[in-house]
Amino acid sequence: MLKVFNLPDLGEGLTESELLDWKVSVGDSVTVNQVLAEVETAKAVVELSSPFEGTITALHGEPGAVVAVGAPIVSFDLPGEPGQDGPDGAAPARSDGRVPTLVGYGAAAEGAGRPARRARAARTAPEVPAAPVQAAS
Repeated sequence: MLKVFNLPDLGEGLTESELLDWKVSVGDSVTVNQVLAEVETAKAVVELSSPFEGTITALHGEPGAVVAVGAPIVSFDLPGEPGQDGPDGAAPARSDGRVPTLVGYGAAAEGAGRPARRARAARTAPEVPAAPVQAAS
């Protein structure tokens, strides 16, 4: 199955990147998270990692070209039959049930989320014994 990887948004407010160098060639087999290319934004040089495992079928751009965010950058031929992608076209889950991680700490575990909030004990003012009242003389 053919899949196209578009240049992702590499930083807030960045609309394009300059393609510096390809780290792969057409026909190469790549794995998830393998570096595909180096691009330069207005802020930094960034390595683009593969979101898919498969064979490179096309490289969209030459070194020195300016590529807009959302434009095709690499085309892949993925192993398997059509319709075997994970939810929303994401990379398929591994045989151990985990989703490949591209950035950050990975997918949250089932049931993970915000920790349960501890119940607060009702606050009552401490009881202070009243001072003895003296009659006015």
